[in-house]
Amino acid sequence: MGAAGTDTPITNVQRVVATEAAQALIARLREAHGDVFFYQSHGCCDGSTPMCYGPGEMPLTKEDIQLGTVAGAPFYAGRTQAEYMQGTQLILDVGQGSLGTFSLEDAHGLHFKAQTRLWNDEESAWLAAHPLW
Repeated sequence: MGAAGTDTPITNVQRVVATEAAQALIARLREAHGDVFFYQSHGCCDGSTPMCYGPGEMPLTKEDIQLGTVAGAPFYAGRTQAEYMQGTQLILDVGQGSLGTFSLEDAHGLHFKAQTRLWNDEESAWLAAHPLW
């Protein structure tokens, strides 16, 4: 069986997807700030929060890996965090209330949040054949 129980084989698995609410907020932020990008933080002060930044607000390093693109915005994580998350799909969503972070949506009294779901066997096989690193 392929995608969604059909006989069509999987041709691409999205490691990161966004809900409609997240897509709408990303569009608003892109309108206000131009190109934006996400970085999945991995602990310390902000917990494990998806952070949205404008151009030049956070330098990326060779250890940062692009997991995908959501609503036209690249989504990155550090290699260690990406390895930790490789068994799940990240679903970007929006929550009410500020978290007091440097993420762009915080000024709007909102915050991005990450939900996850486990891969099925076919998705896992596709991902194993298409590693990011």
